[in-house]
Amino acid sequence: MESWVGAMSTLLPRAIREGGHRFSFVTRDLQHYLRSAPASGPHPLLGADNVLTVETNDPEVLLVHLERLQPVLGFDGVATSCDYYLATAARLAERLGLPGPPAEAVEAACSKDRTRRVLGEVGVSGPAFVLAETLRGLEEGAAAMGYPLVVKPVDLCAGMFVRKVDDVGELRQAFEELQGFPVNARGQQRNPVVLLEELLTGAEVSVETVTFGGRTAVVGVTDKSVAGAPWFVETGHMFPAALEADTERAVTDTAVAAIKELGLDNTVCHTEIKLTADGPKLVEVNPRPAGNQITELIRRVTGIDLAAVHAQVALGEKPDLTQVDTGAASAAISFLLPPRTGEIEEISGIEVLRDPAVVDYRLKPSGHHAGAATSNNNYLGHVMVTSDQKGAARAHAESLIERLDVRYAEETG
Repeated sequence: MESWVGAMSTLLPRAIREGGHRFSFVTRDLQHYLRSAPASGPHPLLGADNVLTVETNDPEVLLVHLERLQPVLGFDGVATSCDYYLATAARLAERLGLPGPPAEAVEAACSKDRTRRVLGEVGVSGPAFVLAETLRGLEEGAAAMGYPLVVKPVDLCAGMFVRKVDDVGELRQAFEELQGFPVNARGQQRNPVVLLEELLTGAEVSVETVTFGGRTAVVGVTDKSVAGAPWFVETGHMFPAALEADTERAVTDTAVAAIKELGLDNTVCHTEIKLTADGPKLVEVNPRPAGNQITELIRRVTGIDLAAVHAQVALGEKPDLTQVDTGAASAAISFLLPPRTGEIEEISGIEVLRDPAVVDYRLKPSGHHAGAATSNNNYLGHVMVTSDQKGAARAHAESLIERLDVRYAEETG
């Protein structure tokens, strides 16, 4: 049901088919996917046995519609890769009596304000925070906490509108920008609550887990590089993260505790954590496979396909987490951020991507209009590499991205 239009829109349909299954695709707006179809062929989601158009933003309409279709199509599981529909998918599974995570737990994980409240009450370490719907409430909270702080919407993804603020002027600007975005990219009315948090200093990692039958298995830890201050734009990832054993244990313990306290089960999770001087502090819990091609990094190192695991747990099947020797000790992806907005004439230097370590790359074509580098939505491309040395892939990927040159139309014409 619905999907991101990036990597997972290809990886999840592929995993379902390779697992010997068939699927129906449910969406409110088929054009949303047709606009992002690859040039080489139809969109992978259109390989569905059935494409069903129904108002997925109205849970009651959706639930009744698919309940009526259940005797005809015989759904065995429900899955989505899109954060905006995770809770609805869980509710649908419950309504149809199918496997899946508890809907209440998914709703709590997908709402950053509820996550903070739930985990704060049970002592899972995270930043100090304040919740408010008004500018006055945020200003009062900021005065009590002290700057610098981080402003976050409680219901958006990809780092949208998440930014550091150093004073009341920047806080007001951040609030005004959020007020100008009342509906998300899927046409859903946004929650007016704003999360104001203590700025956490330190490296950021994510813990990739699979919870099934009440037990959480840790697949591994991924590192993250961030740039674009005052924004928090992800510029790359490496799996596995190069961590000391004690640090890795503390990080994974934090993630597993958060998953347990939220009540999540029968789901893949991507839990983001900051490594601060005071120890690991939880950023957020995402009850779905990681985005930004992290699942591909994991597959290339361990052989574990978390998109396939996502489908397995949706069917109530015990997931296969057997690691195999792939020949790669580390894998990394580095993203090309736009230097500024404008029409792209070309991205030059691509000959460096013939490097034998490169396993995948994509770049925006000439004529693409680059947006601002304020979130993860405006990448101009990426390069993915593998290495037979643990911890070596990240530097290699970054060095290749740095050798690419973005040229704008007005510069050449």
